Amino acid sequence: MPHLRPLLATLALLAAGSAIAASPPLLEPGQLIADASLPKPRLDAQILAARRYATFWDSGNPALAHQALAESFTDRTLPAGRPQGIEGPLKASAMMKAAIPDLHCRIEQMLVTGDRVVLHLRFSGRFTGPFLGHQGAGQAVDFIATDIYRIADGRITDNWHIEDNLSLLRQLGVVSN
Repeated sequence: MPHLRPLLATLALLAAGSAIAASPPLLEPGQLIADASLPKPRLDAQILAARRYATFWDSGNPALAHQALAESFTDRTLPAGRPQGIEGPLKASAMMKAAIPDLHCRIEQMLVTGDRVVLHLRFSGRFTGPFLGHQGAGQAVDFIATDIYRIADGRITDNWHIEDNLSLLRQLGVVSN
């Protein structure tokens, strides 16, 4: 069977390549406002990192989070109970996708200047799964978030974010109006 090892290795590489090719298309911003004085390669790298991260939230594909976030990624507005680093967004995305399997994210606006990218995001879907002891009944969910990223070497190193959690929790029925 040693003669099959090269063939198996080639098949493994092909399978990995098709998994990469199967990644969802990156989200496009509805409106892009960019500092024209930034060098084009730097601007492109910052936009790419932000688009990858937004597409991660849309798709739940952890490979996109790994591509977008630096190894030293720090959540500067870390919610209680969420682990710091890349594990935090992975855990949060999994929890949201369990509660709202069709959760979609849109980039309404993207602003790029210096080493910062600011995103105005809109999330929507139907609450059909479990969330904090509540079971969804198919109700619509629609809320916004604003993220501020610091980007170095084409990767997000820091994130400051605020979500309209009150609207989300009301729509999920976790808190009353």
